[in-house]
Amino acid sequence: FGDLLLHNITIFTSSPDVLADYHSRFKYLLVDEYQDTNVAQYLWLRLLAQKSQNVCCVGDDDQSIYGWRGAEVDNILRFERDFPGAKVIRLERNYRSTEHILAAAAGLISTNKGRLGKTLWTEAKGGEQVRVRGVWDGEAESRLVADEIERAKRGGRKYSQMAILVRASFQMRAFEERFLMLQIPYTVVGGPRFFERAEIRDAHAYLRLIQSEDDDLAFERIVNVPRRGIGDTTVQKLLQVARANGVSVVRAARELVKTDELQARTRTQLANFLRDLDRWRAAKETRPHARLTETILEESGYTDALRLDKGPQSQTRLENLKELVQSMGSFDTLEAYLEHVSLVMDLDKGAGEDSVWIMTLHSAKGLEFPLVFLPGWEEGVFPSQRSMDEKGEKGLEEERRLAYVGITRAREEARISFAANRQVYGRWTSQLPSRFVDELPAANVEAASETGYYGGGPGMQQTAASRWDDTPSFGSGYSSPGWRRAQDRGATPTRSSRGVIEGEGRLVAVSEPSAGGKYARGERVFHVKFGYGKVVGVEGNKLTVSFDKAGEKKVIDSFVEKA
Repeated sequence: FGDLLLHNITIFTSSPDVLADYHSRFKYLLVDEYQDTNVAQYLWLRLLAQKSQNVCCVGDDDQSIYGWRGAEVDNILRFERDFPGAKVIRLERNYRSTEHILAAAAGLISTNKGRLGKTLWTEAKGGEQVRVRGVWDGEAESRLVADEIERAKRGGRKYSQMAILVRASFQMRAFEERFLMLQIPYTVVGGPRFFERAEIRDAHAYLRLIQSEDDDLAFERIVNVPRRGIGDTTVQKLLQVARANGVSVVRAARELVKTDELQARTRTQLANFLRDLDRWRAAKETRPHARLTETILEESGYTDALRLDKGPQSQTRLENLKELVQSMGSFDTLEAYLEHVSLVMDLDKGAGEDSVWIMTLHSAKGLEFPLVFLPGWEEGVFPSQRSMDEKGEKGLEEERRLAYVGITRAREEARISFAANRQVYGRWTSQLPSRFVDELPAANVEAASETGYYGGGPGMQQTAASRWDDTPSFGSGYSSPGWRRAQDRGATPTRSSRGVIEGEGRLVAVSEPSAGGKYARGERVFHVKFGYGKVVGVEGNKLTVSFDKAGEKKVIDSFVEKA
């Protein structure tokens, strides 16, 4: 359609008689979502409207969030210059959100310089303030959100009345895993679930084949991914030989490359692939599994293929693979990780009608929910570092508009969160809260954090959320209240366990094995597989726990933590 429109513009500019004919046909032009128009659409409209000037455009410059696919917010900003004398009607009454939500969103977006400006108002006075929460790391964030969803569910909300809106799809993994463990139904909008994505399945197929040469399904999936010149005909021949001899496909391939059954080029490519598998399998014995996965994805040419792909999803797929690699760091062995993936996939029975919605902020435009969670508000994540690097101030303003869209998806409650630390490629990095947090009006925000949420090392500058220091906790099962960035800014995470900062920057882990007698009957605990439960019996380091959804189980105390 875009290409056809370019030809249309060429015809209009080169053939005045054709343009005049269309002027006589269409004397009144109505355009919806004008803020999302691109250059070609803008030029086409200007040509078509130049005679009658009867144009009615509806749009919201504060919701222009599709610059990455060609939309130009300047089109709507220059409307009054393009059509002098046009009447501008500001539709400022909002029928969706409460007063606090609207005021918070308005305060945030007012920072943008490139906007027409408007003052939203609603008759729905008061309501809850926007909640902002700082937590220790991504695991704590997913746990916080899951806790609040279950609390809201017990309070009478349906799962379908709640949504998690993320900046990028790689952020979904932690929430999906948590929900599967706790059996919270969810639906991913705009794409498959994390573990169902093609690039994740491909990576898992490589790992399964390294773990076991007998995994024929894994071999079939990745023998020609990325393309190696090993086509379907060759794969079918391999399958026939394997079945006829009762051996694995890999074993059949090893025999066939010694013969002239295959074409020379195919034989060479298949032999190279088998050598790669052997090399990676040998490396598994000495190399950490997360690092091994990086090696496989690089040496196989998989990540290079994505980098060379200019499609709109290639960068997202690379980010998903980065998230996959970093998530493996919490497992001791490759075998343990693959068992975890198998468990997660077994738990995934698909969402019913009443399920929590998970989607990107871009997918959420036009939707609304009573309760909205907005996680990952950290510098580099949101606003996106790539967007700022590529487009500078223009990119930052579009990121801010995206934040505005996110907040205004909430009808009754909006809850923002950020983590002090993220694990990237198995290494912990300290995160700065998003500058957008500091741009929210204090009167419309209720802020709290875990003690020591701010993990910035020496030299890191305090650039966001500075006015939330020392605000009270809004209540949860987490650490003591306080918003102590200044006091704790010198603390740096040194291990992968979740922890808090106490006193003079001392790191105290809260997921370490418990000492004898640490748990008592009646205490609430959390288990990574069985979820939340109550201790009903203690015998040495063994606990009998009545789990909310898994029933009564006996577990070792080092595998649970206090809820």
